[in-house]
Amino acid sequence: MAVKLFDSELRVMEVLWREGEATAKHISDVLKEQVGWNMNTTYTVVKRCVQKGAIQRLEPHFLCRPLVSREQARQAETDALIDKFYDSSADQLFAALLGRRRLAPEKIEELKRLIDQMEED
Repeated sequence: MAVKLFDSELRVMEVLWREGEATAKHISDVLKEQVGWNMNTTYTVVKRCVQKGAIQRLEPHFLCRPLVSREQARQAETDALIDKFYDSSADQLFAALLGRRRLAPEKIEELKRLIDQMEED
């Protein structure tokens, strides 16, 4: 499921990905401590996530459960980045990433192993 999540929505999702499920009150308490949000802000963001289909709301106590995994969110963001800046070409993104930093030899070997695994699958 490709759902576009904004930074504020990702904060809510991070709580749920870490904890599995939580009440909106608990999410509010966590985010108040982490970023200083008030309860209304958290509830508004949770509501947007529910409307987008990223969170399932259950009763009692406004229990929230993630419907989108962290990996699905990452994949959607990666696809959007590739489409937007690299003409839908993952190899252009990969080349840009490699060109930005000098990689340690062990990291290069790790990347080679990942590529070999992809070719085998």
